[in-house]
This record gives sequence, C-alpha cells and structure tokens, in this order.
Amino acid sequence: MNTHRTPTPRARLGRVLLTTLAVLTALAFLLPVLWLIASTFRTSTQTFADSGSIGWHTLWPRDFTLDNLASAWDNGFARNLANSVIVAAVTVVAGIGISALAAFSLAVIDFPGRKLVFGLVVLSFLVPFEAIAIPLARTFSDWNLTNTITALVLPGLGNGLAVFILRQFFLGIPGELVEAARMDGAGWLRIFARIHLPLARPALIGTGLILFLFQWQAYLWPILVTTNDRDDLAPVSIAKTFNAFSTDYGRVFAETAVLAVIPAIILLALQRHFVTSIASTGSKD
Repeated sequence: MNTHRTPTPRARLGRVLLTTLAVLTALAFLLPVLWLIASTFRTSTQTFADSGSIGWHTLWPRDFTLDNLASAWDNGFARNLANSVIVAAVTVVAGIGISALAAFSLAVIDFPGRKLVFGLVVLSFLVPFEAIAIPLARTFSDWNLTNTITALVLPGLGNGLAVFILRQFFLGIPGELVEAARMDGAGWLRIFARIHLPLARPALIGTGLILFLFQWQAYLWPILVTTNDRDDLAPVSIAKTFNAFSTDYGRVFAETAVLAVIPAIILLALQRHFVTSIASTGSKD
C-alpha cells in the first residue's frame, strides 16, 4: 500500500515561497561579503564605481588587480595578521585547558559553594567586557604588561561562556562512569583525562571556536594594551589605515577580506562540532 501523499498545490506554493524567501535572505547576507571580496581585486578608480546598483560588475571587478593585497603586504599587515594568529592560537590552547578543568570541577566535583561559583561564572559573561576594560588596562599597565603577549592573551583565558558550555556537556556524561572509576581508585585528574576529555571532543572544538572568534575580532582590548604598531593585532592595524585626509579603501578591503575569510573557512570546516556544542547547553541540573 502506497502511503506517500502528493503535496497539494497550496503546500507546493508554500514550499516555493519559503525557498524563495530563504534564498533572498541568504543573498542579503552574502552580497556585502561578496562585494567586499570583489573590491579587494579592484583598481583604486573602480573601488566604488559599481556600488550604486547590483549588476555583474558588483561581484566581479572590471579590471583585475593584486595591487591592494600588495599594498597591505608592504605596509606590514602580514606581521599584524601573524600577531593575531599567535595570540588566538595561544588563547585557544590555554583557554580550552583552563575552561575544561573549571567546567569539570563545577559539573562533577561536589564542593561547598559550587552553585555560587557557577553563578559567578554565568555573571562573568553577562557583564560586557567594555565595562571593565579601561580599569583592567590600567592594572595591566601597573604590572608592566603593556605591549606583551601576556596582556593580549590573559583576559581571554577566563571565558565564562566557554566554562558554561563545557559544564553543560559534562553534566550529560553518566555519573555511573565516574562512580566506577572512583571505585577503581582513579583520582579526579585521571577521570578528567580518561573519561570526560575524550567524550567532550565536539564541545571542546566548539569552545575553541568561541575562544578563537572572541580573540580574532578583538579591537578595544588590544588597542588599550599595545602602543607599538609592530605589536598591533590585525583589526587594530586595519583601523589605523583610516585617517582624516585620505584612506586607501582598496587596501582596507583587502585586509578586511583576509581577516574575514580565515574564520569563515574554519567555521565551515568545523560547523558540525560548533552546533553540537551549542546544542549541548540545554538546561541540566
């Protein structure tokens, strides 16, 4: 017996309308990005020539050139991009370790004040970083940490959102596994390394992506704790390209495109793990 039901004309029309709406919404988000990438390869005279209307040359340069990328390279953007890569990498590696240990303690180990500590962790990522950035920068200056990688990395290590996500994931791991390991004489660190870390791979990758994105797009904090152009991160370097008299927009677009493409590629490659980590943050006791 065939139970397949043929969609009614009304259902087909609704599906077509929803698909059309989804495509138009995607184009609305993609067009500015595609225009930015195309502008990277435009000559200086054509930078804004086709921005008034949407056409073929909006997304494809009339005259293809690599001068904007060469200008970015000649002005030291590669060095600033390398600074961003190093700072982001150190933050991700150290941040995952610290966040995972904190999350494990809050999810598995029953100690006095655990709920209070978790409440403070949640509060930490609800308070805007901008509210504490200036006094924190003053403290770092008093500690002689200005223009150091320590100053750039340290605030990113205590990420409350990362701890929250990992804690919620760890709460989903059966407690029987922990009890069995404890009965076999395993300590907390061994349980953490042998049970929770291997099972939490998707959450760890998702947490790493969050730490990476927070650090990759950071602007306010790096500009507060760095005073040398050589120590600037890529977003700060791009901002310094603008001035009151003239701005090389081709160079700005080239640097911005490079800065945007790198996390886009990483997110596309690891999006499944990112979605899994976010989905694991549902309410758990």
